[in-house]
Amino acid sequence: MWADAARSQPLMRERKRLETLLADDAELARRCDDIEAYFDLAREGEPVEPELKREIDALVEYAEKLESKTMLLEETDALNAIVVVHPGAGGTESQDWAEMLMRMYIRWGERENFKVEINEIQDGDEAGIKSATFTITGEYAFGLLSGETGVHRLVRISPFDSVKRRHTSFASVFVSPEIDDTIVIDIKPDDLRIDTYRSGGKGGQHVNTTDSAVRITHIPTGLVAGCQNERSQHKNKERAMKMLRSRLYEYELEKKKAVSKKLEDSKLEIGFGSQIRSYVLQPYRMAKDLRTRVEVGDVDRVLDGYLEPFIRGYLRMRREGNLPAGPIEDDEI
Repeated sequence: MWADAARSQPLMRERKRLETLLADDAELARRCDDIEAYFDLAREGEPVEPELKREIDALVEYAEKLESKTMLLEETDALNAIVVVHPGAGGTESQDWAEMLMRMYIRWGERENFKVEINEIQDGDEAGIKSATFTITGEYAFGLLSGETGVHRLVRISPFDSVKRRHTSFASVFVSPEIDDTIVIDIKPDDLRIDTYRSGGKGGQHVNTTDSAVRITHIPTGLVAGCQNERSQHKNKERAMKMLRSRLYEYELEKKKAVSKKLEDSKLEIGFGSQIRSYVLQPYRMAKDLRTRVEVGDVDRVLDGYLEPFIRGYLRMRREGNLPAGPIEDDEI
């Protein structure tokens, strides 16, 4: 087996998955035993209420996390996630919001002990970003983030407005699974246009003096994938092809579901009526998912990567088949 990487790698992944399931089961049993022990102490008159409450709260959080895993049953849920963030109209304000979203997902990945790798990023003219593509590597990364695709709305007092007026900004997020080598995607070389360019940066060691960045366009579908984070053009091309295969796979899945427009069209209308979540910093503070109606009052914690309530709410709605079919209006606008 060790001489055959194509065979050994899937087996090792399956072994790791099973070991994780066993570890989760053992941890759940240990936490329940600890709580039972606290109850025994309480019956004997010991003052254990604070410790008991802490253990029960931790068990609830752990059980909810395990419940989310049981709802990840789609074919691609276990794969890594490729995340693309684009600002909407609005210039610097929207570009800054796009960078805040990118940071939010990176922090979420770090909270989950996932590996986050920036594939391509275009800095904004004054602040923020014009676009960003990054990969989050970890078990069930795509399944957990699959509900994040859509338009995200921010309401705040703009730091770029000299008279401190309230602004509404939009940015789109698109999440696709990173397809591994076990899924075959037939791509004809004649259907590809490969462009090379000099990757940009903020100066100093980030400036690349060779045309190492690669952008690949699939001509029949118009799908584009690019990578500039490696100094080697060959590595950037290999990474861009992997992302393109993932997007083509997701594109074909959507066609099978009889979606009338191309997959990328879902990202074009970045404005009112097409958002999935609102993050309000003024006049009150709240993050609200417009599909599941899940609300979190600590919006700063959400922007720091606390997405569990939204992920869990989306997975529950997906399991029950109650996901909305069209755009959602925000009743608080």
